[in-house]
Amino acid sequence: MKSNVSQFRKYTKIKLVNRIRYFFQKFRLGYLGQNVFIGYRVLFLRFPKNIFVKDNVFIKDFVNICSCNPDAIIKIGSRTTIGNYTFIYSSKSIIIGDDCNIAPFVYIVDSNHNTQKSKKINLQSNISSSIEIGDDVWIGTGAKILMGVKIGNGAVISAGSVVTTNVEPYSIVGGIPSQIISCRK
Repeated sequence: MKSNVSQFRKYTKIKLVNRIRYFFQKFRLGYLGQNVFIGYRVLFLRFPKNIFVKDNVFIKDFVNICSCNPDAIIKIGSRTTIGNYTFIYSSKSIIIGDDCNIAPFVYIVDSNHNTQKSKKINLQSNISSSIEIGDDVWIGTGAKILMGVKIGNGAVISAGSVVTTNVEPYSIVGGIPSQIISCRK
């Protein structure tokens, strides 16, 4: 008989140390839902009151989630899993839907540097554009989701992909830059 619970959720025990991390972060974040697993060395950076995490989210070890300025928002939907060493950096808005699987070493960032020739790059302001990730999305290991992208419900992002344009619902994309490979059936 098949289980409706992922292998990670099925075999991960929430220990006292996870409950202590949860308790500490509950007062720092804008919202932290029930039964959220917070792994070892998870960092909520700069403006944690702008980070909202719904119920039953699993955030694995060494994840960085950063609201980079006082106006930047990050929302993570219910039952989403975020893999080890994933970085989520918002300068405007990153919305992640319910029931998403984000593999290890994923990079999600909604900003970039300006590149005007007349100024040094490190002296130029960033440009930013919101990212929206729908429900039931799977993002493979090492994928990069860049500014201004909207990923539709049920989409699959292949490992190592660089997503620079919108992804249609239930499509499977891969490559650098990503393009449609197939569709979920």
